Amino acid sequence: MTKVNQAVSLFKKGFNCSQAVFSTYSNDLFLSSEKAKRIGTAFGAGMGRMGLTCGAVTGVIMLIGLKYGNSNVKDEMSKEKTYELVQKFAKMFKERNGSLQCSVLLNCDISTEEGMKMAEEKNLCNDLCPKFVKDAAEIIEEIL
Repeated sequence: MTKVNQAVSLFKKGFNCSQAVFSTYSNDLFLSSEKAKRIGTAFGAGMGRMGLTCGAVTGVIMLIGLKYGNSNVKDEMSKEKTYELVQKFAKMFKERNGSLQCSVLLNCDISTEEGMKMAEEKNLCNDLCPKFVKDAAEIIEEIL
């Protein structure tokens, strides 16, 4: 199974979008998939179900930071490389999907009780989110 398919499969099994993307690639970057799933939990559904930045997007951003981020304040090159790749990813994801924002991608404000009910009734997360997970995984494979 490809990693792209693995990420989609994890999402379909019930992990959130961020967990699915982040944990699929985390082992390659020396972070266990278990820890990645725990970290990714907070970023699902647009950061804690606030409908903000899509969890698949935040999963990729964390991967980029894990691989290229700096841990030394004087390491400006790593910081700039990280920012450059985040911006490149964001541009590519937006070209495919029109936005980085969960509520815009779903055309529904899942941060409200009414919006969450609408998303469930219309099966939005099951119908739309696998594509966002797939797109994020395909793009991260291209740029990592």
